Amino acid sequence: MAKRIIIIGLLVISVAVLAAAPGYCDDALKKLGRGIANMATFPFEMLLQPSRVNNSDGPVAACTWGVLKGVGMSGIRLLVGAYETVTFPIPLPKHYGPILTDPEFMFEESNW
Repeated sequence: MAKRIIIIGLLVISVAVLAAAPGYCDDALKKLGRGIANMATFPFEMLLQPSRVNNSDGPVAACTWGVLKGVGMSGIRLLVGAYETVTFPIPLPKHYGPILTDPEFMFEESNW
């Protein structure tokens, strides 16, 4: 019985937090979606980063720096995705803003 009350309480709190999100910023559901998307797409960084480095700096840089950057960004995207998924009801960073901003989602265009 106590377990059921705790689950219902958590659901009520989650709904209250989601309903109270200000309209001028990101919200908890977008943060949750961003976290899930980052956890699902993190392996693609190992393909995308060498391609981006190849386009900007050439094939030798893609085979060295691009591969290292891909491995590093994969880990970062996975950790940030897990953090955003777990903490989605909490408005941190400020107003549910993204931690990764360039790009916010995996296959968006980047300013790199």
